Amino acid sequence: MTKTIGYRDWRWQALWWHHFFLLWSIIHGQTRYSIPEELKQGSVVGNLAKDLGLGLSEIFDRKLRVASEAGKQYFTVDAGKGELVVNDRIDREALCGQSASCVLTLQVVIDQPLQLYRVEVEIQDINDNSPKFPSQDIILEIAESTAAGARFPVETAKDLDLGVNSVRSYTISKDDYFSLKIKDVSGGRKVPELVLSKSLDREKKATHQLQLTAIDGGNPVKSGTCVITINVLDNNDNFPVFEKNIYKVSISENSVEGASIIKLTAKDIDEGPNGEVEYSFGTHTPDTVLSMFNIDSLTGEIRLAGQLDFETNENYEIDICAKDKGAPRMEGHCTVHIEVGDVNDNAPNIFLTSQPNSVPEDAPSGTVVALISARDLDSGDNGKVSLQLPKNSPFNLKPSFSDNYALVTGAALDRESFSEYKIDIIATDLGSPPLSSRKTVNVTITDVNDNPPVFSQPSYNVYLKENGVPGSILYSVSASDLDFGENAKISYSILDSKVQDVSVSSYVYINSDNGSIYSMHSFDYEKLKVFQIQVQAKDQGSPSLGSNTTVHVFILDQNDNAPAVIYPSSAALGSLSHQRMPRSAKAGHLVTKVTAVDADSGHNAWISYKVAEATDASLFTVNLYTGEVRTKRAVSEQDDSSQRLLIEIKDDGEPVQSSTVTVSILLEDGLHEPILDLRQKVSEPSKKTGRITLYLILSLASVSVLSVVTFLILAVKCMRSSRSSGSCCMTQGDYDGYKNPNRNLQIQLNTDGPIKYVEVMGGDMLSQSQSFRSCMSPMSEYSDFTMIKPSSTTDFKEVISVLDASLPDSTWTFESQQVSMV
Repeated sequence: MTKTIGYRDWRWQALWWHHFFLLWSIIHGQTRYSIPEELKQGSVVGNLAKDLGLGLSEIFDRKLRVASEAGKQYFTVDAGKGELVVNDRIDREALCGQSASCVLTLQVVIDQPLQLYRVEVEIQDINDNSPKFPSQDIILEIAESTAAGARFPVETAKDLDLGVNSVRSYTISKDDYFSLKIKDVSGGRKVPELVLSKSLDREKKATHQLQLTAIDGGNPVKSGTCVITINVLDNNDNFPVFEKNIYKVSISENSVEGASIIKLTAKDIDEGPNGEVEYSFGTHTPDTVLSMFNIDSLTGEIRLAGQLDFETNENYEIDICAKDKGAPRMEGHCTVHIEVGDVNDNAPNIFLTSQPNSVPEDAPSGTVVALISARDLDSGDNGKVSLQLPKNSPFNLKPSFSDNYALVTGAALDRESFSEYKIDIIATDLGSPPLSSRKTVNVTITDVNDNPPVFSQPSYNVYLKENGVPGSILYSVSASDLDFGENAKISYSILDSKVQDVSVSSYVYINSDNGSIYSMHSFDYEKLKVFQIQVQAKDQGSPSLGSNTTVHVFILDQNDNAPAVIYPSSAALGSLSHQRMPRSAKAGHLVTKVTAVDADSGHNAWISYKVAEATDASLFTVNLYTGEVRTKRAVSEQDDSSQRLLIEIKDDGEPVQSSTVTVSILLEDGLHEPILDLRQKVSEPSKKTGRITLYLILSLASVSVLSVVTFLILAVKCMRSSRSSGSCCMTQGDYDGYKNPNRNLQIQLNTDGPIKYVEVMGGDMLSQSQSFRSCMSPMSEYSDFTMIKPSSTTDFKEVISVLDASLPDSTWTFESQQVSMV
């Protein structure tokens, strides 16, 4: 008997171990997928066969089947592809309500051998629900005596979606009397409140209608509306007033149902029914508050009506309304903030042994950021805690000893991309069901100077009028630096360069803080037309980084030079110009010619002449454009022998600059009559004239033949020398001079207006030391050509000396000179 019983005990023990190893072998593992809700039927969740390590043939042979713990079969397996696909419509709100996490658990079973897999499918929320108000029509009664600034809470809209897809903001139709304010309450909810902007007047408008719109944060955005009707009523001009606007009270989460929380008191200074107060929760009070608390309408005492849970809600914010019994009923509001005291229900806790250190963005991998420990008041498996970090986090947890960890860097950091990391650390115990807690560690990434300043433009063009006020701002350059703090502080400076062999710092200076460039003195267009400024921006990092830009400054001409007389020479030197003419002069007789130039450019250099004063205004006239002084009529015996003309010379600038010249004309009898104008003289042919013409033709032919011969000789020499030296008719010295980049020639032609001129400038771009201007008047009857240097705006002695050398004495006239030239 004893042996038989021992044999049976051994057999039962063997059977128990057999079932244990069989169960251990069939529960194989767990797989997790994540999909959005409302996927179409047949949408692929994942390749289940591949994730479980099964071949397609095994799906049939081993009879793979899926069972849902939810009861309804939302998923099925495509046997041909081994994919887990959607079998039915999935509505997250119907499955999980307002829960932050929604996971469907599937049991995958295969035979031969029998194995069980646990598959979790996380259902993600999409914006498939629009905000809805509990009522499409809201009616408010507001007394006309209500003071401006009064607030009236409005029912909040409900959105079945979560997170960013829930209600985010409210808007209201435009109204002169009401505006909308959004009040943030506990749980991240937003409550709209109507604010009275100005006093109502029932006699003017008894009813106001507003449209309230609730907008969620989804993409695309969805909204819902309701209509608020406000009836303006008379009477009862005092509303109940609470002792405080905000009441704060604490209560433990294990308080029993019916416990008194706080007793509120509101006073109404009216008498009778208008002073009797009734208490109630505000119209926007959520269902979670209504199910957890109640209020005595007569005493204002708030009592607990449900079981508090600190892990569900740490605090409640309740809007309390006190209404009197007047007509219309006036109401006052206060807010009760209830803090729920936590009772330890053995969830894991995470502690920071050391506060997180700021980490430089160039920190190497493995740098310690913080020390963390985890504790659970439970014992055994329920007290054993494991920590996890989110996926793709640039940080790692390095275990040390006894549930202590070091938070270290695990990847390269870039402050310009992420200046701060909010690291969610999840602590989970091994209890059944497991409890977990979460702690967020903020890690600040400090800056390293790895970005140079960058200017807003690679170069700048500045157009500056000449004669500006010294010290005035020319332009402001700006640069930005992606770094932070001292590494992003930028100082500006001007790199040394030459402008007309003078340092650019003699012309301008820059504000090192804001990049504003100022002039050191006024600029003269006639001396300097354009120059460049090299600006450097450097940060204050270590080592300092910098970048450069070029500012091109173009000086714009202003009419700052008056016309200067170059002929008659005596007038140009400031003396009176004396001229003589015979009394026998006819109408149109050329007396003299006044020539002036203007150092400015463009329209500012166009010159016109007119007679300002004259002894006899009927005797003389001056051409508007050429300056030729001619007689308007024949001289008579009654005319004074001494005539004086004051000729005014103006340019075409703004403002107009002018100068004057005085010409004294002496009328004399018996003075030699000048040769008449060839256009008005018809001479008879003579032998002497024909002989002179023959001589002129022979001379011209001889000169032409000599020129052709000379040209041929030079061409032959040029061809021979080009074979040996590679250059034609140019010495090495001339060639070097030609190659000099500072000997640029610029030709500017202006054909706008009655005065035609050409500017020929030699030298470098900034030098105007060699500049000549050719002024031609198309309205003159004769061609005049004058070359001057604009850089000499006042001293024309050299020009005058040249003219004096080529002109005869004061008895010379233009008509006789032209005839002699012919």
